[in-house]
Amino acid sequence: MQPFTWLARTHLLSAAGDALIAIALAGSLFFNLDPAAARPKVALYLLVTMAPFAVVGPLIGPMVDRARGGRRSMIIGAGIARAVLALLMVRHLDSLLLFPEAFGALVAGKTYHVAKSAVVPGLVREERDLVEANSKLMLLSGLGGALAAGPGVLLSLISSRWVLVLASVVFVLMTFPAARLPRTAVRPPRSHPGEAGHVPQVPQPGPVPRHDRPHSDPYSEPRGPRRRRPSDLYTGPWGDEGGDEPGGRRKPGPPAVPRQAPAATRRGGMLLAGSAMGVVRAMTGFTLFLIAFWLRTNDAAPWWFGFMFTASAVGQLAGAVSAPWLRRRIREEVLLACTLLLAAVVSFYVVTAPDRVSVLGLAMVIGLMSALGKLCFDAIVQRDEAPADHGRTFARFETRFQLMWVIGALVPVVAPNGILPLRAGVMLLGIAATVAVVLYLGGLWALARGRRPPSEVIATRVRTRIRRKNQTS
Repeated sequence: MQPFTWLARTHLLSAAGDALIAIALAGSLFFNLDPAAARPKVALYLLVTMAPFAVVGPLIGPMVDRARGGRRSMIIGAGIARAVLALLMVRHLDSLLLFPEAFGALVAGKTYHVAKSAVVPGLVREERDLVEANSKLMLLSGLGGALAAGPGVLLSLISSRWVLVLASVVFVLMTFPAARLPRTAVRPPRSHPGEAGHVPQVPQPGPVPRHDRPHSDPYSEPRGPRRRRPSDLYTGPWGDEGGDEPGGRRKPGPPAVPRQAPAATRRGGMLLAGSAMGVVRAMTGFTLFLIAFWLRTNDAAPWWFGFMFTASAVGQLAGAVSAPWLRRRIREEVLLACTLLLAAVVSFYVVTAPDRVSVLGLAMVIGLMSALGKLCFDAIVQRDEAPADHGRTFARFETRFQLMWVIGALVPVVAPNGILPLRAGVMLLGIAATVAVVLYLGGLWALARGRRPPSEVIATRVRTRIRRKNQTS
């Protein structure tokens, strides 16, 4: 059986267990927050969702990369930890001890997701398959939650404690397919020139070897000659190697080499993609609370809230299904920019006709943008980051993304009277998406030509003006 199949089964069970814990805690104090509650309570809930990432970023990311036994051990450990914490929550469901136990379950869940993202590159055949693999895992996540919803709701009618018991069993079952995952390389200790044991690396002529395949991966073995495809050649973010000479003639570019961008270009591309994805997450949190407060203000029927959440889920499902097909035609960077452009266009359209049907379409587009953006960003990091740094890189970016989600969600919460007019809020969405896509495309264009991205130039000028103002004052 292929290694990715074992990861898929692990992810399915993990998503089912997380859904069961959410169902069990739905009626508890931890998640029982009315949408019309006071702003401090809603803000406190948003800060609680940020807390697990504050732990994952500085601590668990390096642990995933340096753990003895590889990322597989972290996946198994996260499953066992959630199983034990679910059993502890059975005894403390009506106690204050529920808070630290639920917090620990959230941290273990985020640890699993970081380790899972770090494992994926070693389980696919080619870099072009990363988006498809991530989309399959996203679909399985939704499937696992849907399969667990029925038994979870039925058991909750008896007692939420039985739901937690079932969640513990599911997390234990998750460890069995996780144990079948191949071992991955552990980050080696750093050595510097002049230190004992340092071996200088001399570039060798010929094709650049793939650096993101652990030796235990069965797909990393030679599979015979393969015809070189145009997409296997690194041509920069825009796919352009040459230039234009005076007179309109085409200047031949440098010889094509296998896809391996310079380290500075790869790093810059990941930072640009991370900035664009941060805007996507901020827009997602902003839209969720903007629509919730707007519906509450207009005394909408309860099913309209269900319609909005359903539209967002349909958009995410459409993004997960269409991502592999789109990736075969355009690169991840271009696809990420197109999602931001689509969100900007739809936002400006809703400004002209802010009714419930158009808002329903906006929620669907935001869900689509969130799914496609996440899949593209994961593929970019899995493709361009060194394998030994996957864990800490994903943990660092996920912390930033959650912070951006909280910041975006806090805007409608702390607005005057707790309400932000829908038209003004959607206008802010359109402006944010437009600025993000311009800066992202401009950054890709600058990186392809060895220049500084516009966002870096703007940030440098702002810091310089602030420093001068402080010096004069």
